[in-house]
Amino acid sequence: MSWNYGDIFEGIADVLPEDAPALIHHDRVISWKAFDERTNRLARTLLNHGLCLQDKVGFYIRNHSAYMETLAACFKARLVHVNVNYRYVEDELWYILDNSDSRAVIFDADFRDQVAHLMPRLPDVVLWMQLGDEDNLLPGAVSYERLATEGDSSRLAVERSGSDMLFLYTGGTTGMPKGVMWEQENHWMAGARGATPATNMIAPETLEAHLANVARAEAGRVSFPVCPQMHGTGLFTSIGALAGGGCVVTTDSPRFDPEETWEIVERNRVTSMAIVGDAFGKPLLKVLDDAPGRFDISSVVSIISSGVMWSPETKQGLLRHHQGLALIDSFGASEAIGFGTSTTTADGGQAVARFVLNERTRVFTEDHQEVVPGSGVPGFVAKTGGIPSGYYKDPEKSARTFPVINGVRYSIPGDWCTVEEDGTLTLLGRGSVCINTAGEKVYPEEVEEVLKLHETVDDVLVVGVPDDKWGQAVTAVVQLVSGCDLDEPALQAHVRQSLAGYKSPKRILQIDNLGRASNGKADYKGITAFACKALGLE
Repeated sequence: MSWNYGDIFEGIADVLPEDAPALIHHDRVISWKAFDERTNRLARTLLNHGLCLQDKVGFYIRNHSAYMETLAACFKARLVHVNVNYRYVEDELWYILDNSDSRAVIFDADFRDQVAHLMPRLPDVVLWMQLGDEDNLLPGAVSYERLATEGDSSRLAVERSGSDMLFLYTGGTTGMPKGVMWEQENHWMAGARGATPATNMIAPETLEAHLANVARAEAGRVSFPVCPQMHGTGLFTSIGALAGGGCVVTTDSPRFDPEETWEIVERNRVTSMAIVGDAFGKPLLKVLDDAPGRFDISSVVSIISSGVMWSPETKQGLLRHHQGLALIDSFGASEAIGFGTSTTTADGGQAVARFVLNERTRVFTEDHQEVVPGSGVPGFVAKTGGIPSGYYKDPEKSARTFPVINGVRYSIPGDWCTVEEDGTLTLLGRGSVCINTAGEKVYPEEVEEVLKLHETVDDVLVVGVPDDKWGQAVTAVVQLVSGCDLDEPALQAHVRQSLAGYKSPKRILQIDNLGRASNGKADYKGITAFACKALGLE
């Protein structure tokens, strides 16, 4: 059969009680019946505005029930989701929406000013849907809530396909973001299908069997993506929860608030949470440590982190407050789900950076020779089965990242590792200079080019240094114009004028000479060592 999320969501709405919750945002509960009807209206609206098969829809909103509603509408109408990082500034926003060929956009009312500047630059967008503040609509936009509540709520008469696309734009390792193209069937097989064991179901072979599992379950998973749904961790865990007949909880707070997070967990009896490493884990633990017993977190079965590993100390701290937790590091990427997992419970767990391989994961050297377990030879981790189709509009990079080896197509995002004798992986790091800061990917050259525009900067290199909170902290090392003094705050402000705030260096250091090779090649390793020494991290 062909797996399509539009078919899955419609089937779940048919087998669950009408009042079973699908979405909870703040104090508003949307049942599976209402979810089905609202997404039918949205799907019909998108098609009535002229969108056609596999046209793209941009999502420029924070975590909200509307994220999953609009996503489901895209699935039902056979349209393609495009995630937009709401931290981006105007040119970055324009790039994503233009590169993706988006023809409709849902945006948060808080972003009206940015959208007003974007509208004339994106003439191919035929529908701008404003979420929130319906009494103060941006000229040229329509109310999202009105579209979801008015009009025909019957289902579309369409035959969907497992090859219908889902896009995930990622910063990747080559400068400008790339759109990773996932066929829905491959995505389901790689990740969301694995959501069913969380409700003690057997992974199904048919949609009918899956729906029967959902109907038999006493209660679905209540999933809380604490991290942004615009990124893979938050998005994919949300899809997995709904595809398993569960419920997705979101908050209307624009920023991560650890105290509010535990309040939401207690109020909604959350069973699973998604975070990104210690940037989330440490503040969550501090709240519990500061007031032991204040929050009832007994409903939580698992907390999953992806994108950045979190420290054993944080995990052990959380287990002190709830020994029944399973704390999971998920090793994956936008280009591949499910390389491996590392699970910590009260009974123990794997060492840091150690992951359990699955049957579809291999490790290859740069010349595509398979690494022998226990050999100590480093290689690139690779996954087959249920992988993306490639990068949108980039066949060359697609061929490099998704090579065919011995007749089998793999996804190789670029993570170096060794293979232990027992078949587990020990991560060594990304083979490029891409910086991963609290789950956000920052490509050094992008920041370097902005800093070079400042009148005091002669040359610059940007590296990631170890950081307890961020995983890696963006750090710039500048070679100044002769006679100029370092003004760290001014340079940081200069970067923020052109790039998202998380790309601005946490620290900017000065060096007399960056030590480039005669061909101009940067010595990132040497500069990273310099920065670590200067910051006392050795």
